Amino acid sequence: MKVLIVSATPFELAPLMKLLESQGVPREQSIFYGLLEIQTLITGVGSTATAFALGHTFAKQKFDLAIQAGIGGAFDPEVRLGTVFNIVSEQFGDLGVEEADGSFTDVFELELMQASAPPFTEGKLLNPAGEAGFLPSAKGLTVNKVHGSEKSIAAIRKKYDADIESMEGAAFFYACLLASQPFLELRSISNHVEPRNRENWDLPKAIDELNKTLIELLDTIKSQL
Repeated sequence: MKVLIVSATPFELAPLMKLLESQGVPREQSIFYGLLEIQTLITGVGSTATAFALGHTFAKQKFDLAIQAGIGGAFDPEVRLGTVFNIVSEQFGDLGVEEADGSFTDVFELELMQASAPPFTEGKLLNPAGEAGFLPSAKGLTVNKVHGSEKSIAAIRKKYDADIESMEGAAFFYACLLASQPFLELRSISNHVEPRNRENWDLPKAIDELNKTLIELLDTIKSQL
């Protein structure tokens, strides 16, 4: 089974890479972990870098499964930092125009794009695989500028029904859907979407829990081959 593991930055996958270096068998551009053939792709931060990297990769290769693994912010302040979610839907949260009154109108409302033209479904990108029983499910929102003020957070929460904010998720969904590539997005919560305060973040915990979940998933798949 051939698996592509995608992340924006190398540090988000560092624990997994340490495991693969010690237990995997490198062969050309892959690492064999049991019968799993694993490739990793560090796209860079943001939708533009992610879309290009995936388009370039999918034009050359097909995978049995593509997994995006990364951190994100939770809109719900009750969500525990380090919780890992399976993202079942994504949408772009800042693709559009700012109106004179400061409100935001997206490209679907502007009728610059059709909300249900493939790969979109009513303005959203949906994973056909749906929920994964081993993880809680969540809805993603992808932005170029993460929200860090009370006013902007209130506005985006009013406009979109989303649970988690990231900078790459929708680009990953978009590329996978257009390439007919089976996929899964895992997001570990590093922070809450609140007035910006880095002291409240816990990146080490989020990355540790993300990689524990990712390794557990790979071990489960490997055991079934």
